[in-house]
Amino acid sequence: MGQDACKQPLIYCICGEKNSGKTTLVTKLIPLLAGRGCLVATVKHDGHDFEPDVPGTDSFRHRKAGAYGTAVFSDHRFLVTKECEGITEQELFLHFPEADIILVEGLKHSSYPKYVCGYPEKEADAAKIAEEILRLLEEKRRPCDKGDK
Repeated sequence: MGQDACKQPLIYCICGEKNSGKTTLVTKLIPLLAGRGCLVATVKHDGHDFEPDVPGTDSFRHRKAGAYGTAVFSDHRFLVTKECEGITEQELFLHFPEADIILVEGLKHSSYPKYVCGYPEKEADAAKIAEEILRLLEEKRRPCDKGDK
């Protein structure tokens, strides 16, 4: 991929059936991981199509008028929407090179490490899952740290 393996973020998936607690768990994990000094990004996989913009905004109107892509930006953030076929999660990960961890909501059939939500039968322990993610991050970085000495 060209990016130094030591600098690539850890990818960790939160999976499960609809209404199994995925989003709730992700929103609990983010502050736990960020509180430990990690820069966390998220990628949400949607198995269906979704409305990429808020109705009534200028960019929504641009897209509805026929633009295949739109971008909105300020001094501190940007949002890009683009119609394209065959996008993969790896392409999206490239937009977060500075992240320590990328939490992916979905991709249950991927080979990435994951937690499978099972709410309400099985309540997720966010603190325990955060510790597992941090352990995996440390494990991923360990060979890189040895090279720095």
